Amino acid sequence: MCSWARGVLIALLWGTSTTALASGVPEGVEVLGRPATDTEVIAWDIDVRPDFLGLPPGSGDVWQGEETWLAQCASCHGDFGDSNEIFAPLVLGYITEDDIATGRVAALQDSAVTRTTLMKVATLSTLWDYIFRAMPWNAPKSLTHDEVYGLVAYLLNLGYVVEDDFVLSDSNIAATQALMPNRNGMSREHGLWSVRGEPDVTGSSCVRDCDVGTAVISSLPDYAMNAHGNLAEQVRDWGPYPGLWTAPDNMATDHAVAEVAAPDAALNAGGCAGCHQMSGQLVGPDFEAIRARYAGEEHIAYLRDKIANGGVGVWGSVPMPAMPGVDDDALQQIVAWLISGDGG
Repeated sequence: MCSWARGVLIALLWGTSTTALASGVPEGVEVLGRPATDTEVIAWDIDVRPDFLGLPPGSGDVWQGEETWLAQCASCHGDFGDSNEIFAPLVLGYITEDDIATGRVAALQDSAVTRTTLMKVATLSTLWDYIFRAMPWNAPKSLTHDEVYGLVAYLLNLGYVVEDDFVLSDSNIAATQALMPNRNGMSREHGLWSVRGEPDVTGSSCVRDCDVGTAVISSLPDYAMNAHGNLAEQVRDWGPYPGLWTAPDNMATDHAVAEVAAPDAALNAGGCAGCHQMSGQLVGPDFEAIRARYAGEEHIAYLRDKIANGGVGVWGSVPMPAMPGVDDDALQQIVAWLISGDGG
């Protein structure tokens, strides 16, 4: 972590500004909190830069990565990273030897080709960093350093970038970066990278004769409006930016009742809302359908087991992963709410 970021973290814990920390606490300012401990800083300091600063020591081979992949990743991404059912595919057979030699994936020029992560990403650190901090989605940061090295090696092997016996480690990852198929595909010639010169977009028509009363109409199609739940119910009830009401009008009353009764804290903390919403299928079935099917105390044991251990086949081919992050109190609240639905 850079010194500035460390100062921000300390400032957050102290409850004062980084300027005050640098110059001493001003007279009359009440200091709150305490300095961050080394352990707390380490917990924040997990980013890996493109030059691999911050990369922890470790190693993992393709076969170890495959074992971890099948246990932790395949349920969403497919055994070979090619599933397009839940998320976009990570690997497909579009990478060629010429791409690896030139560092530019030629298939990206074809609009008919399905883009994959391994085709687009330019830096190997991006794969390592994202997998370590965010995967698996229901238990982020639970993978060891060696497991992440193995997973990255497995993905590279699926893309024919490295051989079956390849071992990725902190000592050879920089050399492996030189094999990334799209390593030369990152462009810096745009306004998002540089603030020098003329901006990419000029907004003269937007800042002249502005009418603050102009209505803003969402461009989302109707079928996607409520894809992630009703936005108006997901923001604070104060402040200048109320969420847009995205639920259909005929669902407004039902949603208000369901939201009051639902154990929101338990559902959100357990990660349930990532795949399920109150009404309408997201990745998994909606809560209203689940409550209708499993109303009644006879379903308690089944629901507890399904949430804790996962399963597949009841609502289609998309698997329900095990949810180790749901503690027993939250599990009891969720199950009690699910069985209280209307099974009529």
